[in-house]
Amino acid sequence: MVAVDDSAGRATLIENLEADGYEPIVVLTLEHARSRLAHDLDALIVDLNADTTTLIDMIRGGEHGADAWLPILAGTASEDLFCSVRLLERGADDVIYEPWLYFEVRARLAALLRRANAAQSRQVFRAGALRVDVRARRVWVGGTEVELTAREFDLLRVLASDPDRVFTRSELLESVWGLGDWATGRAFSAQGERAPGLTVGGVSRVSVRLFRVAVRPALGLPV
Repeated sequence: MVAVDDSAGRATLIENLEADGYEPIVVLTLEHARSRLAHDLDALIVDLNADTTTLIDMIRGGEHGADAWLPILAGTASEDLFCSVRLLERGADDVIYEPWLYFEVRARLAALLRRANAAQSRQVFRAGALRVDVRARRVWVGGTEVELTAREFDLLRVLASDPDRVFTRSELLESVWGLGDWATGRAFSAQGERAPGLTVGGVSRVSVRLFRVAVRPALGLPV
């Protein structure tokens, strides 16, 4: 999204972004920007003078359906060093000074998107048709979302984070239930209630359901 109040600078920016294959959503005012925050945005280029920090605050606060992690490139005409510092402190990821040189805008935008995509990739795990969004705590098999309990999601998150690895029982108890090696002995096996979701003997009801609703479909097996 491009929220720039200078008409000449905005027109040049839009023209070049489109030439580079971007599909910018153009907003002219703070109110207009607010109405578009719930859209699926990749980044924000903003220079609305006094309203710049207000828009940044809205996004970082997750207001009006905004993605609080949206990459933000803020522009400023001020030569005051503290202006750029204030923008960064309020939540801008990068600051660029006017007059803007498009090749610099393009390079800074590409860097922001590269970092954002890398961070996102670490928060989304895939194993075959299975997709786990860690930040949103949502799971899909193919295009179908799977509803899981909090404990089931935590277990699947651990398993999907390294799908080729065989996790030991003690590792899962530590990672998901917060239980150490003391829980792997006979005392634990006889008292499965110490780890909610485990049956006597350590066989996991959570694991059984996960296999049925997520793992089997991901492998193309009947549910």
